[in-house]
Order: sequence, then C-alpha cells, then structure tokens
Amino acid sequence: MTDLVTFGETMALFAARRTGPLRFARDFDLGLGGAESNVAIGVARLGAGAAWIGRVGADEFGDLIRATLAGEGVEVHAITDHEAPTGLMIKGRRTADLVDVRYYRRGSAGSRLSPADLDPALVRSARVLHVSAITPALSPSARAAVRHAVSEARAAGVAVSLDVNYRAALWSPDDAGAWLREIAGEVDVLFATEAEGRLLADGDGPEGLAKALAALGPRHVLVKMGARGALELSDGRVLRAEPYRVTEVDPVGAGDAFAAGWLADWLAGAEPELRLRTACAAGAFAVTSQGDWESLPRRSDLALLGGAADGVSR
Repeated sequence: MTDLVTFGETMALFAARRTGPLRFARDFDLGLGGAESNVAIGVARLGAGAAWIGRVGADEFGDLIRATLAGEGVEVHAITDHEAPTGLMIKGRRTADLVDVRYYRRGSAGSRLSPADLDPALVRSARVLHVSAITPALSPSARAAVRHAVSEARAAGVAVSLDVNYRAALWSPDDAGAWLREIAGEVDVLFATEAEGRLLADGDGPEGLAKALAALGPRHVLVKMGARGALELSDGRVLRAEPYRVTEVDPVGAGDAFAAGWLADWLAGAEPELRLRTACAAGAFAVTSQGDWESLPRRSDLALLGGAADGVSR
C-alpha cells in the first residue's frame, strides 16, 4: 500500500538570480517545480510514502525531474513522451516583494497526460489520492485523467484530497468554479485560500465559507488565510491556527507545503490540532528560501520554528 499517490505536470524551473525585469537576467538556477510533486516531496520528507505519476519529455529536463523526485524518496511513475518537451517555468523577482512567474507549458508532455497514463492498481493501493485543479485546466485529456483517477479511488474506498490551486492563466473563474463544484462531492479533503474557496461557494467570513464548502461534500475543509493563519472544519468541528512568523524569501510553494504537512499528519493519525500546526509550520518553512520545495521540512526540523532566541542552532 502507498500512503499517497498524486499526479500532474512537473516542469523544469529557471529562477533568475537578479532582481528586476527578466529581460536583464543573465544568471539562472535550474530546478523543478509542480504543485503535485511538491506535495509528494513534502509528504515523503515527513515520513510517509508518496508516489507521483506524470509525463515528461525525452530530454534533459525530464531526466532531471525523474532523478530529483527519486532522490527525495518519491516513487516515480513517469511516462516519457517522445513527441512533446518537458514544460518550463521561469521565475523572476520584479521587485524585492513581487515574484514574477511565467509558464511555458502549452503542448508540453505534462499537458498531454491522459487516463491511459494512470495505473489503476497504483491508485487503488493508495491511502489517499491527491489532485489539484491545475491538472484539469491543462487539456481535455488531463481533465479526463483527473476524473478517471478520482473514480478509481472512490470505487476502491481511497480518500481523495483536492487543492484548488487556481491558475488564472489556465482557465476562467467561471470554468474553474463549475468544474470544482462538480467534483467537490467526490472529495474528502479540500484545500483552498479564501479567494479560491469563493470560486465554489460563498459564506460569511472564513468559517462561513468553510461551512459552505463542506456542504458540497468534503469532510475536511482547510481554508488558508495567509498572515491570519488557517482554519480547518472537520466533521463539523472548527479549528484555527495562527501563522508562524518567518522571514519570507520566496512565497511560491507555501500552499503545497501546507497540504503536505496536513496530509502527512492525517496519514499518521495525528490529533487535529497537531496536524493543523504541522501544516502551518510546513508552509512557513517553504517560504524561507528560494525554490518551490527545497525548504520543505523533515520531522526533525519542525521544532526549529520559534526555537533558539538568538537564531542559532548549536
């Protein structure tokens, strides 16, 4: 049995080292990024088993993705597409406080994900299937893959986790909201920011919104509120957690880290208060360095937040 199975597009990531317009960037760091693979890495680092399914090009970037995920302890099930390249993500910092992310994924290998790429036995062997609403926005075949995976999971009694992860560049709020409302009844766990949650439902404040989202079907609703922390509504019970105060270096990937922290503790049977704190801690760690996933914590890291008064670990 695999603890968590997820799938989606992971891209090569070029991050500019210089602050300012991308056209003046001369030096880049090469890495990778993808919402679902970020979650897989985060869950693996916190001690659970994770498998990632995807498509990559027959190129150096595809090899990088395979090797990096495997090196992080993620079980990799990647189809090599000989007709389409691995997608690219370019990340710059326009100002000290504004991150500029550009995607080059139209016609990419990852966008060609289809139901045939999914191993039903692997999905059915999971304890939880985690998907995001990025994948169905990539192409009709990718949207069908999400539907197929969720159907397989439901038929096998596997829990389904969904992170809204709305991308305005991929589809409109109306299209995203319609798809999300359609699938929400098949989801056990739903992650969303307040703005993302309002694509599906409306409510008075974060708690009202969580209740409106739960009415669509999910047993567990997690509303991420940024600097105001997070709220969880599970089986009718409302929990709140304050955020950890850290110095933000790169905000990209914080939501994926939050989901990974919550899911890892949920899989471990942690008490609700603890899993919400772990989610917040993981999200805080994620923003403390460059990269979408590099700062995701291990269990031994969690105690470091709010630790030594002088900021030095000896």
